Amino acid sequence: MIKLVYGRPGLQVKWAMPNTIKLPLTTLPQSVSTGDTLREPLPVTRIMSFDFGTQKMGMAFGQTLTQTAEPLGLFPMHDGIPQWEALMQVVFTWQPDLCLVGLPLNMDGTESDLSRRARKFARRLKHRLNKPVWMIDERLSTREARATLQELDKRGKRHSADAFAAVMLVECWCRHPVGIVP
Repeated sequence: MIKLVYGRPGLQVKWAMPNTIKLPLTTLPQSVSTGDTLREPLPVTRIMSFDFGTQKMGMAFGQTLTQTAEPLGLFPMHDGIPQWEALMQVVFTWQPDLCLVGLPLNMDGTESDLSRRARKFARRLKHRLNKPVWMIDERLSTREARATLQELDKRGKRHSADAFAAVMLVECWCRHPVGIVP
């Protein structure tokens, strides 16, 4: 966890470790004010996201420079478990700086069995990558993705709702870079 405080000549980001990074004030999103606590230093450039599912998992890759992402398609899952070697090959091909995993909470904010399985997947991914892995509340993201895809389908573009939901995770992170610990 890091704490943002004003410093000279810009913003000073202090880690729990003795490292200090200076960022210009213009690199902060509008939603971040001094004194806010973040879980990841800014800026991160390459992000890979996963919309976890028991049968298939949507994947996307994006960057904070343009604050955009592109769907990578679906990855097959077997009862919520990926073929790790194949998944790591995909991840190492894209070389993300961090990964995001959608956390499918119930509408009242409680966790379900699928939430617990998504957390387990995120912890294992973090262990295998040795890079930051954060979770993002994804309530209604697949529904929103389907609505957006209906508009794209009218223009002749075909995408998976799960892969497009993964795109939305990256875009959400770019707007508000705060994650949930797996």
